[in-house]
Amino acid sequence: MSVSGKDLFFFDRMLTPSIITVVYWLLLLSVLVGGIGMMFGQSFFAGLGIIVFGTLGVRIWCELLIVLFKIHQNLKAIADKP
Repeated sequence: MSVSGKDLFFFDRMLTPSIITVVYWLLLLSVLVGGIGMMFGQSFFAGLGIIVFGTLGVRIWCELLIVLFKIHQNLKAIADKP
């Protein structure tokens, strides 16, 4: 799906849902790097906990953002009905 100038400047189409996927992968990478750094630097189990719970937290946070945009999409469809 391409974004035209009209969609971008007048908010006819949401740009953020497509960005959330990139943010999700970047956050997963940072959780993994932070967890591995913690495993070898301080405590193995604390690093493992960061990896497990950080991954879950990132997934839940991104899913909640997607749900908000799906709600917006459905409300817009209801409002546009004749």
